[in-house]
Amino acid sequence: MKIDRHMWSGIALTVTVVAQIVLTIVLYAKPGHTLIRNIGWVIMWISAIFGWLPMYTLRKRGGVARGSSYVHTTALVNRGLYAIVRHPQYTAGMLMAVGLALIAQHWLVYVLGIINFIICYAGTFDEDRACMAKFPGEYETYMQRVPRANFLLGMVRWMLSK
Repeated sequence: MKIDRHMWSGIALTVTVVAQIVLTIVLYAKPGHTLIRNIGWVIMWISAIFGWLPMYTLRKRGGVARGSSYVHTTALVNRGLYAIVRHPQYTAGMLMAVGLALIAQHWLVYVLGIINFIICYAGTFDEDRACMAKFPGEYETYMQRVPRANFLLGMVRWMLSK
């Protein structure tokens, strides 16, 4: 079996995320700045929203066949979180990397978080290419309107469009 670039990045992401989570749990009781740790927890909750809500949104609005996975969309979804960022689940991964680093406050968790962040961000480019092929024209217009992963800019744009 040949392992391609996507498989390697998936393996690397899995290993580094698990390591970051385990280290955060182990290091949680260590001294640290309470405010920074609490900011990390807020970021983790935001990450959870960006990670879980798309499953519901894609099932409801993505034309997914009954019994199929939420990732098998047949329609471009540009409502809900998808009106704020194009890749909410990758954004969730990036936010989780930052949140765990702030919670643990340890150099190794920061290094793993940087690796996780980069892998997640790089994945958004592959997803954009796949979506441009799946929804030609329509997706390019969507890309001009909705940021890749910058949810703060996306929220500002969304509010100004209302």
